[in-house]
Amino acid sequence: MSCTKGEVFFDTNILCYAYDLGEPAKRKVCRDLVEKAFSGSIRAVVSNQVLVELHNDFTRKLGVPAAEAAVIVRSISISENWSKVNYTHNTVNNALRSSLLNYAPFSDALIAETMREHGISEIITEDEKHFKRFSDIVVRQPFA
Repeated sequence: MSCTKGEVFFDTNILCYAYDLGEPAKRKVCRDLVEKAFSGSIRAVVSNQVLVELHNDFTRKLGVPAAEAAVIVRSISISENWSKVNYTHNTVNNALRSSLLNYAPFSDALIAETMREHGISEIITEDEKHFKRFSDIVVRQPFA
């Protein structure tokens, strides 16, 4: 599935903050973004990687029961207002190279390569430092 202009990729941290009761200020900002995505006023994109990371972060970091985490992840995965993109073994190989060239964590390089393959150039993330290493990606840091 190829994405069209105007779509913005949501990093895992933005989705986590939308449900994190321990970070009320960040929660409000991110919850607003997620609500806009669910309503279709933001053309939101996530990858299968982000959905997996989200479930892991909910259950391991935030202590959300697995059944509740599954409901939230599933709601994104079945929503028609969220585009979902996947990566391939070629994406992984490109991310391995890109991670080394950009001195970036592999998981972020995998997101960057997945975005490239699907024509997405903008990401909403707290990890501005990591994603600015990829010259063709526009970083929107919602807490700036």
